[in-house]
Amino acid sequence: MNKYYTFKNYNKFESGFQLVLPLNLEVLIPDDESVRLLSQEPEDLDYTLLYKAYSAKGRNPVVDPKTMFKILTYAYSQNIYSTRKIEKACRRDINFMWLLQGQKAPDHSTISRFRTGYLAKACEDLFYQYVRKLAYMGELGQETVFIDGTKLEACANKYTFVWKKSEINGKKKCCPIFRK
Repeated sequence: MNKYYTFKNYNKFESGFQLVLPLNLEVLIPDDESVRLLSQEPEDLDYTLLYKAYSAKGRNPVVDPKTMFKILTYAYSQNIYSTRKIEKACRRDINFMWLLQGQKAPDHSTISRFRTGYLAKACEDLFYQYVRKLAYMGELGQETVFIDGTKLEACANKYTFVWKKSEINGKKKCCPIFRK
């Protein structure tokens, strides 16, 4: 017999040889956790636009579109916006694993394709439905309104910003309709 041939005792705990997480993640997530609310509430939304955006031909999606929407919603609520960070959270965070319900974690390009391109309109519609539902339930406070004050850089010169007053003056110079 070969002297280098040894038997491994798999009953004894050694790192790398045994799964330590319980297979049922339901036990680890408390009943009052926000992920449970964010998973339950979008169930009554109308997903027809989202499922229409997916082609009947071609390959099946890695993650169900409804589950992907729940993942995005939960990620945004946790201030995670980067697709790579969402992918990392799906692989490491128990709450994201619970949302996936045993499905394979999506990669960053899948998440990016989901929220941009031709699915963007369907996602925007779902977020609009979801915000309306939460406002109707009284879960959102509507006493504060935030306005985006982004300045857009002009394409012609990288040092100029387009201000409202200069835009109005430019229109007055170009078009006789705006001179009044």
